[in-house]
Amino acid sequence: MKITTATFQGSSPDLASCPTSALPEFALIGRSNVGKSSLINMLTRSEGLAKVSQIPGKTQLINFFSINSTWNLVDLPGYGFAKVGKKQRGGFSAFVSDYLQHRPNLLGTFVLIDSRLAPQSLDLEFLHWMVTSGLAFILAFTKTDTLSKNAARKNVEAFLIRMREITEESPAYVLSSSKDGQGRSEILELIESAILERSDAPA
Repeated sequence: MKITTATFQGSSPDLASCPTSALPEFALIGRSNVGKSSLINMLTRSEGLAKVSQIPGKTQLINFFSINSTWNLVDLPGYGFAKVGKKQRGGFSAFVSDYLQHRPNLLGTFVLIDSRLAPQSLDLEFLHWMVTSGLAFILAFTKTDTLSKNAARKNVEAFLIRMREITEESPAYVLSSSKDGQGRSEILELIESAILERSDAPA
């Protein structure tokens, strides 16, 4: 897939105010500061399209990016905010779950996992919710450029072992790095395949 245009479409505080669109959508979600904005900029090769912040929990809205005017990338708030109150934190969970469960044109969700870390409970709790809710996902292990290949492989394997506690099915996953572009072609191929599969489906 070749990306020719990528533009910020807008932000929404809840499902009801999300833009009305029949275009295919692909969401990115993960722990705060896992690298969602950096991944969006890497995928689109548009530096600065998504605002990168060093402050965990900066993304507090559902952000929409129009790609080639034919599909949307959606940046969802990170789970596990460090600097918001419990009441607001619960609100984030509510509107994120509403979007993931009830957005009709959502074709895929990439759950970003920091490859530098041992399996984190927040990630596993969120993925348990995804599985019990019957929602499909693909794991995207980020920041792989910061580790040796062997160290990254060990962390990924450790995470996949913990995933067996949640689901018997082995989840699909990709390794990614916003710095060197690793995973870009794989992610775009997955998106392109989902779009083609949708267009081939009977009406």
